[in-house]
Amino acid sequence: MNSNIEYTFCELRERTVVNVADGKKLGRLSDIALNCRGQTVGIIVPGEVKFLKSITGSNNIFIPWQCILKIGDDVILVDLNNNPPPRCDFPSPC
Repeated sequence: MNSNIEYTFCELRERTVVNVADGKKLGRLSDIALNCRGQTVGIIVPGEVKFLKSITGSNNIFIPWQCILKIGDDVILVDLNNNPPPRCDFPSPC
């Protein structure tokens, strides 16, 4: 990925995240995870919404930054190597 290109959060949240390992659309970016030093460590997309899960808690998917292959005009391509993405419950303390 070209590190000279900069994006705003508003630009990124308009893109659909796609896993190239299986071609599945994971959804639109909903948040960005930062460490305590302000460095980006990953992105967060909403998981599949199920009625009971939407009432009982979060089903977000955390995608580590190193899994992002390409940020395009319409999509963000990620490679999750056919492994299910980890679920996350943000915010978490530093």
